[in-house]
Parts: sequence; structure tokens; C-alpha cells
Amino acid sequence: MKSSFLTKAKKLFEPVDLTKGKPYKQILIFMLPILISYIFQQVYTISDAAIVGKYLSAPEVSGVNVVYSLIFIVLQFAFGCSSGFSVVTSNFAGEKNEEGIRKSFATQLLLSLVISVILTILAVALIPALLSYIELKPTDGDYQYAKLYLLVIYLGLFTQVFYNLMVSVLRSIGDSLTPLLFLIGSTILNIILDFVCILVFKWGVGGAAIATVFSQFVAFIACLIYSLVKYPFFRVKLSDFKMSFRFIYEHLKLGLPLAFQFSILAIGLITLEKAMVKFDIGNSAMDGVEIFNCKLAYGAAVKFNDFLMCPLSALGTACLSYSGQNYGAKDVKRLKDGLKQSLLLMLAIYLILLVIGVLCSINGAYTSLFLSSENNNDRVRFYASAYMTIDSCMYFSLGLLFIGRNYLQGLGKALYPFLAGVCELVARVLIAEFMPSLVDRANPYSDKAFVAVCFSDSMAWILAFIVLMIGIYIYIIRGKVFKELEMQKEIYPLNPTKKECKN
Repeated sequence: MKSSFLTKAKKLFEPVDLTKGKPYKQILIFMLPILISYIFQQVYTISDAAIVGKYLSAPEVSGVNVVYSLIFIVLQFAFGCSSGFSVVTSNFAGEKNEEGIRKSFATQLLLSLVISVILTILAVALIPALLSYIELKPTDGDYQYAKLYLLVIYLGLFTQVFYNLMVSVLRSIGDSLTPLLFLIGSTILNIILDFVCILVFKWGVGGAAIATVFSQFVAFIACLIYSLVKYPFFRVKLSDFKMSFRFIYEHLKLGLPLAFQFSILAIGLITLEKAMVKFDIGNSAMDGVEIFNCKLAYGAAVKFNDFLMCPLSALGTACLSYSGQNYGAKDVKRLKDGLKQSLLLMLAIYLILLVIGVLCSINGAYTSLFLSSENNNDRVRFYASAYMTIDSCMYFSLGLLFIGRNYLQGLGKALYPFLAGVCELVARVLIAEFMPSLVDRANPYSDKAFVAVCFSDSMAWILAFIVLMIGIYIYIIRGKVFKELEMQKEIYPLNPTKKECKN
């Protein structure tokens, strides 16, 4: 009995081979720990917002909420790099090439170090410019709080970059459970430290940021140690760092387009946030009293929205590893079947999220999770309700976008996902900037104008997917990528040769 339990427990920690078994079943098994990880990642973020929202003043809460997208843009660049790099590792996993996995891991360590240094220097230097871009001025009541929170998070960027590196490489070999377990521990630690830093040491928003950075650092170290002990092919040798330019290029070719794509998405969100901030500025000018209603509502809405998106995002991430491994295994039929079954899974998930999203948006019910009764008034609930109702109804287009983007990325076709990201940015910018005036010329800060801005997300998702459909049609429906696999026994080799290691 005891032996059977241990055997089953041990099996949970074995990587999922996505090149075998029924596609939908393997995707679901692989996706579940990713989903729980994403949920806990949101709890990680929500805990800061909830604790800050309950125990600090409106300007402090606004300061934390208003910089969410500014943090998102920097982190997404790093996360995009890691996700793209891991496609190379995933291909090696599909080929059962442990030497290639190890060398790819060594390459990612070096690239992540360079990325961390560059991003930290640029991000810290650009803090005043970024705050200015979202219409936040030094004279605003929430400016100093926003600046402090942003500074601490940016200085700790390396912890999030390297933790995401570990998460990506583990998922690329089929292990989605290990990152989950360490994230759960890190989330619990973050919540405890939030209370300690805010309520005991009275460090305010800076304390919330310190708790986040330190917790992420602990998660990275723990995950790294476990991985080195569990998987021998992660134990890099000195010779693994002697790599050819071509091998580095293979990582950058997949990582940089995805990084820019994720960053472009974040720029679109910043533009949307900038448009939201204008509703507070415009209405403040009318009555002469500084208000934070739209900032508070948008901050709560974005976090709840990200939470609800977790299942669709997890499915997309699972598709990235699935297509990457099966592309490496050169299994044409399995790639086609996996795409069809992923779309059916997405439809079922969408229907569930639609019901939850609409119900929780009634009279802005979900805002009570993030805001104290003092900061949660009728105007806040109206803004939050309008935003979430529209987004949750359009999650179907988001699901299509996640699957199409990740599937093409896993096949090594980064161009169309990148172009889709550009179109997503263009749609958000145009709608956020010009729609309020087009809808209500007399008062671009009216409720009608706000509702129009709320369509920025859904219209951006639709336009991006239309662009992705071109790539999906060329490479999957017409089967260009499958013809490549069928015509060649081996595509342009990614495997590092002994000669390249010496070079």
C-alpha cells in the first residue's frame, strides 16, 4: 500500500511526454499544473493589491495599481525571451537529445544574465519618462508611491527573469508540476511578508514590492537546486558555454520576436491605461477635486481579468510545448490532431469563463476583493463592471489568439505571432486614443466614451487573430510545415555538434 502510494507520487513528478498518448488527454495533464501555477501567480499579484487596497490610503492604492502595465512591459520582454528560448529546448526534448537540452540550458543562462542587466539599467533610468507617459505628474497625490513601487520591482527584475527561465525550461521537457509547487510556497511566503512589511514594519507600498521580489528570489533558488538534483541533463559543464554563434542565433531567433511581441502587447495595455487615467483627469477638472475612481477600477479590473484568463493562457502555454515537442519528433498527424482538440478544449473553457465573468461583473461585485469600502464607490463599480463584462464576453477571440500564437511559435514560425502583436498594439492605440471623441464629441469623459474604450481589448484580440490566421493557413491548413517535415528526414539541424562545442 505504502509502496503503491510512493510510486504514484513519484510518477506525478515525471515529465509528461507530449509525443505519446491521446493529444487532448496529454495536453490536459500537462496544462493542469500550469493552470494552477498561473492562478497562484495571480494570487501573488492579487495579494499585493488586496493587502495594499485594504490597509493603505487611496493615493497609495492608486500608485500601485497605475504602474501595473509599466511593470508588465518590462517583465513581458524577459518572459517572451525565456518562452522563445525554451522552444529550442522543447525540440531537443522531442528528439530525446539530452546533450542538446543541457547546452540549450547553458545558453539560456548566459542570455538571461545579459537580459537582466540591460533591462534593469534601462527600466530604472526610464521611470520618470514612463510615469509621464501614463499622464502621472510629480504633483499628483499617487506619483511618489507609484515611483517607489516601480523602483523596487525594477531593481529586483533579475529574480523574475531567472525564475521564469527555470519555469520555461522545465515545461519544455514536460515538467509542469515542479514550477507549481515552488510557486505555491513562494506565494504563501509573499503573503506573509506583505503583512509583515506593511503592518509590522510600516514600509507601505515599498514593503509590498520588497515582499514580491524576495519571494520570487526564493522560488528561483529552490527551483534551480531541485532541477539540478532531479535532472542530470541540467548540470551544465564548462564546455557547454563554448557555443557557436549559430546556436545562440537559434535561441535569439525564437526568443526576441516573442519578447517584442509580448512587449508590444504591454505597450498596448499602457496606452489603454493612459486612456483610462484621462477619465479621472477630465472629471477632476470639471469639479476641481482630484479623484482616483477610474484608476482604482481599472487596477482591480485588470487583476481580476488576468485571473480569469489563466485557463486560456495555460492552454496556450501547453500548446507551445506540445507543438514544440511534436515538431521535434516530426509527427505530422499528431500536430494536426493536437490543434483540433485544443480548439475544442478552448471552447469548453470559454463557456465556463463567460458565465463566471458576467456574474462577477454585476454591479462590480469583484471589486470588493481589491478595495476597501472607503475606496469602493458607485463610480468605481460602474467602471469595473463595464470593463469586465465586455472582456469576458469576448474571451473566445482571446482563446483563439492564445492557441494560434503558441502553436505557430512552437513550430518555430515566429513572424506571424510578431505581426499579430503589432496589429494588437495598433488596434488598442487607435481605439483608446480616438474612440471616446468619436462616440461623444461633447464630452469625451462620459460613460458612453468609457464603454467605447473598453472595447480596445476585444477588438485588438480579433485583429491579431485575423493576422495569425494567415500563418495558420499557410503552415497548418495548407500544410507547409508538415510538407517540410515529410520531405526532409531532418530539418536544418539544431543539435550542437562536438565540433561546434569546441568552437
